[in-house]
Amino acid sequence: CLDEEGKVHEFDSSWRTEDCNDCSCSKTGIGCCTSYMRPVDYDEEKCESIFNKETCTYTVVEKDDHSKECPVHSWVG
Repeated sequence: CLDEEGKVHEFDSSWRTEDCNDCSCSKTGIGCCTSYMRPVDYDEEKCESIFNKETCTYTVVEKDDHSKECPVHSWVG
C-alpha cells in the first residue's frame, strides 16, 4: 500500500501517523481511524480542550488555570 505521504507499507501491516491516526494496509487498500477520544460534554465556557500530539490525547482544563482539570462527561472517538 502507498500512503498519502508516499511511504510504502506491506500487506497486513499497521502504523500510527503524525496526525494520530491508526492505519492498516490490506489487499483491499488502506484504512485509517483516529487513535484518540475527543471530549464533547464539558463546561465549554469555563474550560478548554488541549490536544497533545506527542501522546495523541486530549486534556480538558480551566481556561484561566491550565493546572486545573475539568470534568468530562462524554468522549467520542
